[in-house]
Amino acid sequence: MALLDHDRRSRPVGVPLPPAPLIAAPLVRPAFPQHGAGTAHVPDDDHVRLVENGPADELDCLRGVLSPGLLQAAAARSRAIGLGADQILINQGVIDESAYLQNLSADLGIALDPLPDVARQDLLMDDSQISTAARSGMLHVRSHGEMLLVIAPRCHGARALTRAVRSAPALASKMRLIATQDLNRLLTRHGGPALAHKAARELHESAPDFSAAPAGDARTRQIARASAIGSFAALVVLPPFFAGLAWSSVLTLAFFAFVVFRLAACLTPRLPAARRRPRRPDAGLPIYSVIVALYHEARSIGSLLRSIEAIDYPREKLDIILVTEPDDLGTRAAIARLGPMPHVQLLIAPAIAPKTKPKALNYALSFARGSFIAVFDAEDLPEPGQLRAALDVLLGDDRVGCAQASLCIDNAAAGWLPRMFAAEYAGQFDLFLPGLANSGLPLPLGGSSNHFHTDTLRRLGGWDAYNVTEDADLGIRLARFGYHSVMFRSTTYEEAPVHTAAWLRQRSRWMKGWMQTWCVHMRRPRRLWRDVGPRSFVAINLTAGATILTAMAYPTLLAGLLTRLVAPQSDSPGDPSATLHLVVIAVGLLSTVGIGLRGLAARRHLRHGWVLLLTPVYWGLLSIAAWRALWQLLRDPYHWEKTEHGLSPRDRPAAPVTDSA
Repeated sequence: MALLDHDRRSRPVGVPLPPAPLIAAPLVRPAFPQHGAGTAHVPDDDHVRLVENGPADELDCLRGVLSPGLLQAAAARSRAIGLGADQILINQGVIDESAYLQNLSADLGIALDPLPDVARQDLLMDDSQISTAARSGMLHVRSHGEMLLVIAPRCHGARALTRAVRSAPALASKMRLIATQDLNRLLTRHGGPALAHKAARELHESAPDFSAAPAGDARTRQIARASAIGSFAALVVLPPFFAGLAWSSVLTLAFFAFVVFRLAACLTPRLPAARRRPRRPDAGLPIYSVIVALYHEARSIGSLLRSIEAIDYPREKLDIILVTEPDDLGTRAAIARLGPMPHVQLLIAPAIAPKTKPKALNYALSFARGSFIAVFDAEDLPEPGQLRAALDVLLGDDRVGCAQASLCIDNAAAGWLPRMFAAEYAGQFDLFLPGLANSGLPLPLGGSSNHFHTDTLRRLGGWDAYNVTEDADLGIRLARFGYHSVMFRSTTYEEAPVHTAAWLRQRSRWMKGWMQTWCVHMRRPRRLWRDVGPRSFVAINLTAGATILTAMAYPTLLAGLLTRLVAPQSDSPGDPSATLHLVVIAVGLLSTVGIGLRGLAARRHLRHGWVLLLTPVYWGLLSIAAWRALWQLLRDPYHWEKTEHGLSPRDRPAAPVTDSA
């Protein structure tokens, strides 16, 4: 595992590894099963444009060190998946990277140097190139008046290097070898502030209109937020006392529009299922980065990594990046207890504000080597075929900015809240979001199981570190830049909060993020209209704005209805506002129950459908969360309320047979 803060354990250069019988074990740890190999094919990866053919020269330095059988197996695997044989051995745990580089150094005469004394001015690059060096494994340094090329070999790099030095031995004196963890340590030592600033502020500085980052001095921001929030709250609460029927009609219209919009999306005819594509050969698969932001997730990390390791993708082509916070010693200890994982990087997010998941994701983005990126949460259990299915979608159309898998709750039996969550997710991810995608409307992404073209994500500035629903915001931003997001046939199983307090904290954060997202994208309504067109403009406002407004207005509508039903005014018989409230609440309830039941039925989980009778209570909790979010938006807009995981048993349900997006 490449740890930025890990103690370095090295073997003297040129000293052989233990004799073959001690290490001639399977090329994979038992806990993490190996995947089958495909036929040879040219890989399509940002860092490898041409496969190095011919013998695996990078193994010459290990002859007499490892058994011939191991070397032959590594060479065969190299041909099968289109990756250097040294990477096979390293990623399968047969030899660690430092030991391999020591043998390569002795064989080629290239010094292995962690460069502990190199000063910042000796790195021949500016701050903007630090992340490029981290991904490519190459940089230029100045040492004793001469320029050196420093290399941490990737992909077929060791093979190309071996052939180059054998053809021109004088090159060896102009090069240095370095292990990945030493390279990362060097770059973070000299470029840490730049990488931290990039993770937190890149979007705000490159496209401030698309970021929820604060602007102006603190007092001005607080006054502006207080004025805006106070005005909004007053608009929701006070008008019924002064213009009851008119304002009730406005709220009723907003509520009804939201209900009709959701129903229309959920009832949108599905596109025909995509024709099943031939399985891509392993050698034709690109490097795929899998990023997981972690905070106090010691309970979940084991099952998460086992689930990722079970993914049907060559282990050597998975670039797994775990990002933790500086104060999260428990999660790092739990990861360490799992043993060596050469293909896993553990990064420590910079200790600067804001302390949010999107900032951690942005930091990982600087180190991601893959042509594609998947984002998962700590409690996630993705289906094994998810990465291959996402590739089929992403490689089929360059304008697809994101492929979103369905999310499904698998601890529904733990209580009424997880059951309600399961019904909600079934309607959202199996009906509503596919309907939006099939209609060509912007997709408010889920916070997990998002798959991206890495280049697209970087061009758009990554995630907004200051938005606590960075997923929904990014989905809208993709649409504004001309990309579309799609749903595809794969499921990730998640754990829902069991206790009301935990649910309320999570939902308040979501509501606060929706408020931030709506405020950001409606800063300039006319520009949003031009960017996405009238249909998507309305869809964004109904998805983001109406979600907040209806949750906050629910108590007002319900109180008005109950007041007129329980204590009708004698001087205003047949008050039409009572009828309006009754109709819109009834329609909302029926649509919610219908969508939930249909989604649960698709998941073959209809036995939990009785929980939808508690929808009026659930809406009350949603309203509390929305008002709490509004208060937090004023007091602490960027605070990330953590949701604990690993607290309840999980029972994976049967997957639905849904139409592919």
